[in-house]
Amino acid sequence: MRRVLFFALILTGFLAACTCGARVSSRVIQPGAPERPAGQKDVLQLTTEPLSTVRVAFIGLGMRGPGAVQRMTHIPGVEVVALCDVLEENTKKVNAQLEARGFPKAREFFGDTAVWRQVTALPDVDLVYVATDWVSHARIGVQAMKDGKHVAIEVPAAVSLEEIWALINTSEQTRKHCMQLENCVYDFFELTCLNMTQQGLFGEILHAEGAYIHGLQPYWKEYWEDWRMKFNRVHRGDVYPTHGLGPVCQALNIHRGDKMNFLVSVDTKAVGNPDFIKKQTGEEVKEFRNGDHTMTMIRTEKGKSILIQHNVTSPRPYNRLYQLTGTKGFANKYPFEGLAFDTEELEEGVVPDHEKLTSHSFVPRRVMTDLMERYKHPITKDIEDLAKRVGGHGGMDFIMDYRMIYCLQKGLPLDMDVYDLAEWCCLIPLTELSLDNDSAPVEVPDFTRGGWNRLQGLQFAQ
Repeated sequence: MRRVLFFALILTGFLAACTCGARVSSRVIQPGAPERPAGQKDVLQLTTEPLSTVRVAFIGLGMRGPGAVQRMTHIPGVEVVALCDVLEENTKKVNAQLEARGFPKAREFFGDTAVWRQVTALPDVDLVYVATDWVSHARIGVQAMKDGKHVAIEVPAAVSLEEIWALINTSEQTRKHCMQLENCVYDFFELTCLNMTQQGLFGEILHAEGAYIHGLQPYWKEYWEDWRMKFNRVHRGDVYPTHGLGPVCQALNIHRGDKMNFLVSVDTKAVGNPDFIKKQTGEEVKEFRNGDHTMTMIRTEKGKSILIQHNVTSPRPYNRLYQLTGTKGFANKYPFEGLAFDTEELEEGVVPDHEKLTSHSFVPRRVMTDLMERYKHPITKDIEDLAKRVGGHGGMDFIMDYRMIYCLQKGLPLDMDVYDLAEWCCLIPLTELSLDNDSAPVEVPDFTRGGWNRLQGLQFAQ
C-alpha cells in the first residue's frame, strides 16, 4: 500500500509538469543556467596533448584512495608522484604499499585539511586524483585545474549547483579534463548492455531505472569524522545518485542527442539513521533531514523516463537496480541479471501462454550467456582478465582507471566529461529543492548550454 501511495504522489507532480510544460508552468521550479563567460567554449569531445607517462598525485587515502593507488601500479606508463591525506599514518601506509610493489616512494603530504593545496601546485603532476570527503571534492578539483592539472574526482564530484557550475566553467576555461570517477558505468553487465543498446538489440530505450540501495550500518564508522552521516543529517534528497544514474544516462545518450528536462522527487520520513545514531551514541535525534527512501522520476527532451532511488538504511540486499526497457527488449541487473525480448524474438516453436506469467520471463540462461559473450563491449575484450585479477568491485574500478589513463596517453576524449559529472550530480541539489517544495517539478539545467544535441550517441574513443 505504501509503495502504491508513493507512486501516486510522485505521478501527481510528474503529470502536472507534463501537462503544464516544464518551460512555461509556474509550478515548475527553474534553477536556470548562467550564461557562458565571454571567450569560453564547451569541452564536448575535448582532446589534449598526449601524455606518454601520466604523473599522478592522489589526495585522500582513507576508504577509496589506497585501492586507486594499487590499481594504478598495474597500468603501464603511470608514475605515482605524490600521496596526500590529513592523517600521516594513511599516507605512510600507502607509500609502503607502493614501495612493496616495486615502485619509487612518492612524496608525502599530510597534517591538516589544507595540505592538499601544496599538491595541486606541484609542477611535475599531470593528473590529480581526488578521493576525499564529498564536500571538498569540487574545491580541490577547481584548484587543480587552475593549477594546470587534469582532475579525476570520486563520486559525487559536486554537491551543489554552485560547485557544478564552478567545475564546468573551470574546465572550459583551462581546457583541462574534469572526470567523475563513476565506476558503475564500467561494470561488465552495464557495458555489455550499453553495446546491445547501441547495436539496436533492445529497440528504442523508453524507460530506465537505477538505484543505490545499500545498508551502510556496518560502514558508517569508517568515514573520517563521520562526514557521510553528517551530510545525510543536514541534506534531504538523493545525496548519492551517480551509481544508478550514470549507466542509464549513457544508454539514453544524455547530452549526446537527448537531455533531462525535469524531475520530481518524493521521500519517506527518516527512521533508520536516527535510530542507528541513538543505538550508537545514545543521542535522541530531533531533526534528521534525509528520509530512509527517496524516489526521483525524470523526463527527457525526447520523451523518455528515468526512475532513480536512494536508500542507505533499510535492511535490504544491495541493489543498483539497473534496468533498461526498450521497444524490443529489456535488461535487468539486481537482484539478478536477465534479458528479455519481444515475443517475435522467442525461440522457434515456443508459443507464449498469456495465462502464465512465466511466458514473459527472461531468456534461458544459455541464450543469455551467448548474448553476453557476443555483445561484450570492445573496451573490455583485451583487459577483462587483468581487470578481474586486479579487482576493484569485480574489475570495474580497474577498467575505469585504465580507460582514463589510456585516453590521456593517446590524447583522446575521455569516456566521461564534465557535463556527465554535472548531470549525474545535479540530483543532489535538485531533489532537495523538489522535496522542500512539496515534491514540485524542478527543471534540470542544460549544463552544456546549448550543446546537448551536437553529438549523436555515446562513443568511447579507441
